[in-house]
Amino acid sequence: MMKTVPNIRIDIDRLMNRIEALGRIGAMPGGGVCRLALTREDGEGRNLVTGWMRELGLAVSIDRIGNVWGVRAGEQDGPPVMIGSHIDTVATGGLYDGNLGVLAGLEVVTCLNDAGIATRYPVAVAFFTNEEGSRFAPDMMGSAVHQGSLALDTALATVGIDGACVADDLAAIGYAGDVEPESLCPRAFLELHVEQGPVLEREGVAIGAVTGVQGISWTEYTVSGISNHAGTTPMAMRCDAGVVAAKAIVAARETAAHLGGSQVATVGALRFEPGLVNVVPQTAVFTADLRNTDEALLREAERLVEEAIQEAAHAEGATVAARKLARFEPVAFDDRLVSLIEDCAVRQGNSVKRMPSGAGHDAQMFAPNCPTAMIFVPSRDGLSHNIREYTPPEQIRAGAQVLLDAALALASAD
Repeated sequence: MMKTVPNIRIDIDRLMNRIEALGRIGAMPGGGVCRLALTREDGEGRNLVTGWMRELGLAVSIDRIGNVWGVRAGEQDGPPVMIGSHIDTVATGGLYDGNLGVLAGLEVVTCLNDAGIATRYPVAVAFFTNEEGSRFAPDMMGSAVHQGSLALDTALATVGIDGACVADDLAAIGYAGDVEPESLCPRAFLELHVEQGPVLEREGVAIGAVTGVQGISWTEYTVSGISNHAGTTPMAMRCDAGVVAAKAIVAARETAAHLGGSQVATVGALRFEPGLVNVVPQTAVFTADLRNTDEALLREAERLVEEAIQEAAHAEGATVAARKLARFEPVAFDDRLVSLIEDCAVRQGNSVKRMPSGAGHDAQMFAPNCPTAMIFVPSRDGLSHNIREYTPPEQIRAGAQVLLDAALALASAD
């Protein structure tokens, strides 16, 4: 049973000051942030956030994959209500993706401290290693290890796109912890995040009560053809890896249109070799990102795209190899917590919409193992993973207030 909880308010100026301070680490000319996982900038960001945790009196732990959490004690020992997200960014990121969820968690703790409120259960604030997956695959690495869906040794041995190793870089930035990842099992998990899409803004809704996360399938394809002269090789006698890649891009788009609904498909990375203007490509390496809220439809999308790529390669006389980068089934969040998010939003006078997440989040790793929910706030123009990512302070305040109210209700429950 949820108890009536005190009416304490978010200090939006304090929260925005922390967001802006973290955003200065890895700041890019013209705006935005580049703070890739386990880089020097990531280490500096971690130092700033863990310093704030300690200033708030939290007991800080670092696990073996570099996840960090700070715990505010409750009147009773036991699993905490955990608020978490990430502070790593993509190469051209904004100030809010991930960072908002962590720093809003610190604002929740600050409000509890200032109001002198002792919660029945502990409250923890966490950030997880390599959520973005931009430098090391897969994404959600730290939370996946924490929740047991990715082996620690596999994660530590991962080599990134720049040849770096996770274990080496964790040690280099001082975050190769000695705590076992599974040592902290939360009572419930909450994550506040920018929507990273256009729906809330377009519909004029203040709060998204997230019902779950789409399934995600990432595959890297390598097509092998024959390099040859662009001027002397007749079209009918070519084995052009680039043509296969082009047909794959079209096939991905047509698959999404054919399946409709929530299906999306993206070829986001493409590289030709030798990459010369007057040479038929010998090799094409590209990715396919497929997502759907329905596992059966996601599998169908995978089948259709794979079939189209193989047919294109056969027609061109090329060969193709596939490497799975990431695969997550759709995840449903706890309906009781989703309803709590709705109730907290309505009590604050906000409009609210139940909606799925199109992006992957650390919360999806927790959902199979503990009650989990997410809160979305609007993204201006639907932009994220973009230096122009922006959510106005008044919308951040609304989301952080819902987070505070929900966390306090859960940490005070019978």
